[in-house]
Amino acid sequence: MDTYRFQIAEEFEGLRVDKFLSSNLDFLSRSYLQKMIREQKVLINGRTVKANYMLKEEDEVEFTLPPSVEPEILPQDIPLDILYEDEDVVVVNKPKGMVVHPAAGHYSDTLVNALMFHCKDSLSGINGVMRPGIVHRIDKDTTGSLIVCKNDFAHEAIAMQLKEHTIVRRYRAICLGALKEDEYRIEAPIGRHPIERKKMAVNFKNGKTAVTHVKVLERLKNATYVECRLETGRTHQIRVHLSSMGHPLLGDELYGDNKNKYGLQGQTLHAYILGFCHPRDNRYVETIAELPKYFEILLQKLK
Repeated sequence: MDTYRFQIAEEFEGLRVDKFLSSNLDFLSRSYLQKMIREQKVLINGRTVKANYMLKEEDEVEFTLPPSVEPEILPQDIPLDILYEDEDVVVVNKPKGMVVHPAAGHYSDTLVNALMFHCKDSLSGINGVMRPGIVHRIDKDTTGSLIVCKNDFAHEAIAMQLKEHTIVRRYRAICLGALKEDEYRIEAPIGRHPIERKKMAVNFKNGKTAVTHVKVLERLKNATYVECRLETGRTHQIRVHLSSMGHPLLGDELYGDNKNKYGLQGQTLHAYILGFCHPRDNRYVETIAELPKYFEILLQKLK
């Protein structure tokens, strides 16, 4: 069993314990942590508390994570928009709001559940039962192309291309404000945010190299339609890089200003083009995921 201990600093005084833990243990959902609090796995100053306990400076929080039991991930008949498929790989156009793979407290209605139904037993096993076939991922509210591997041979080959940055990944996005230049090369290391653990940030001390190429496609009303090409693939890379320039993606409540004036569900980010060398015969394969309807409607509104 893993035990996590925190001593509360002044800046966290008055914060609910469940919210504090979900921010600092970002691999666990808040609902799961609330369940752990009810099961008395969380102690504050040696005593059990409720999830709405308000932290005080110098409180000592101790959380014991029970031994993990891998849940059974079940296939679900969820429609998939398939852009390319053969015996080795499948490229899907992921819709907005769909999580890629199961995680603690969320084991159904994910892309993996849908893939298990569609592919039956033909998914790579390198990433374990929670992430069969998954070699890379995109955020829940990001739409577009995602490559999935049907066997370990394909998985290893695609993983190597990702590591060597040879896979072509071009995104379409709408960012706040007017970009001055037509093209940018953003090189700034990305790492975990020092305080808000669910966020990433430009981090020159502990971050990993991250490079994003940005090209202006169209200037809109107080917004810019851009293409972003990933040279590296860090978590939230495009969202963090554009936000660091003062141009967060429209609808991005994590890295933007929380003023969602267009009623958007998450960031306006779409994985438009995905290109890779096929693991079996090395031929180049490229797919295009057409812009989702909400994205096209928003572009028209902003013109």
